[in-house]
Amino acid sequence: MESVRKAKQRLRNYPLLLGKCADKAAIYAACVTRDLNVQHLICDKEFEEFNACLQKAAKEMKTKL
Repeated sequence: MESVRKAKQRLRNYPLLLGKCADKAAIYAACVTRDLNVQHLICDKEFEEFNACLQKAAKEMKTKL
């Protein structure tokens, strides 16, 4: 059951990770909601920046995503 405990801990860390990347999340959300006709990969740059921020924050917290 160790794996279940670790998974629950990772889920508890998500609000902290998102809080550290709130600015990048807001930019990505604004891009996605800008137009009703969202096209494939139109917000790719914003997503990559948000994803990189999450990965960096997870590494600093010594956790996985």
